[in-house]
Amino acid sequence: MGNHESVTEVRRMEFQKEKIKQIRNLMFLAALLILGIIYSGSIFQGIGFLSDIFKPFIYGGVVAFILNILMKSIEEKLLGSWKGKAAKKLKRPVSMILSIIAIVLVLAIVFGMVLPQIALTVSEIGKKIPVFMENILPKIEQLVKDEPIIADWVNQLESVEINWDSIMNNIISFLKNGAGNMLNSTFNVAGSIISGVVNGVIAFVFALYILSQKERLANQGKRIISAYLPVSVGDRILEICSLLYKNFSSFITGQCLEAVILGSMFVVSMSLARMPYALMVGVLIAVTALIPIVGAFIGCAVGAFLILINNPLQALWFVILFLVLQQIEGNLIYPKVVGNSVGLPSIWVLMAVSIGGSLFGVSGMLMFIPLMSTCYALLRESVNKRNAAKMKAQVEEKEDCQEG
Repeated sequence: MGNHESVTEVRRMEFQKEKIKQIRNLMFLAALLILGIIYSGSIFQGIGFLSDIFKPFIYGGVVAFILNILMKSIEEKLLGSWKGKAAKKLKRPVSMILSIIAIVLVLAIVFGMVLPQIALTVSEIGKKIPVFMENILPKIEQLVKDEPIIADWVNQLESVEINWDSIMNNIISFLKNGAGNMLNSTFNVAGSIISGVVNGVIAFVFALYILSQKERLANQGKRIISAYLPVSVGDRILEICSLLYKNFSSFITGQCLEAVILGSMFVVSMSLARMPYALMVGVLIAVTALIPIVGAFIGCAVGAFLILINNPLQALWFVILFLVLQQIEGNLIYPKVVGNSVGLPSIWVLMAVSIGGSLFGVSGMLMFIPLMSTCYALLRESVNKRNAAKMKAQVEEKEDCQEG
């Protein structure tokens, strides 16, 4: 009995220490949260200032991450059988160049198919407007003759006195003030364009550097973590980083696969229904579908507009077709393809898109799915560990009671 009481007392003390540690951590987190709320304005200003400084490097990191997915596949699968001294020196640059060429070709195909068609449609609209006005004016005149109340409204409008001097003075004042504003706007736009080009060049060069030195940079990061953090904390950080990389890369791959599936569905279904612009609309919807859940609606609006010019009835059938395919894609394909690729249940995928879009717009939609997937995996791991520990403690306590 003495041994049993001593073991129970030791466990009670350990439990109390664990509780004290948890309370201390909670107090620390609460203090940080209160300070963050009090100084939230300064914190957000500091974050915005730092983001503006490091913006090209952040963009370069994003470009490098996306290119690395394609580059890694080319390097391991397409050029995997290439061995020897030349392969060690040239495999990485060749994979990088092929990845850039592939992305440039995809963008060229998309813009080459979509933009000319939109320009042609706008030209057709310009040609059809005079014909439309010639057809509609006689109908308006006949409507005014048939409805006396409309004629009365027109007569009342004609009897309204207009102060043309005041209107001209306002126009002149607007032009005087607007000239300076327009000049300032021109300089601002030019400055933004130059800044964007410079940031784009810096981001691209930084991305190339990351891709060419990724193993070395990863090793340097691990050495920094091991130098300044305890082993357990460093290992945990590396685990989380590995999980984040896996989820983000799987999400991008799944998102691209889902976009290809949706675009192919539109090409096939529109071709079977003999609708115009089947290939172009399918490509456009596939590109805009890279934005989770809502992106395809942008492609639908453009496609419906293009079809409307030629045949309004077909445009209506196209919208109905889009709604049907969108239901199939949103409820079956997207949660299965993207959700399974990141290991996240369907309901959490929809929640991540909703929360991310509400907070940060399109970029939030793209980021929150893999982020929530990582949090979901970490929470699941923690819950399983805690439940297993509790079950083990209960079993040991029963065994001690039986021995006692």
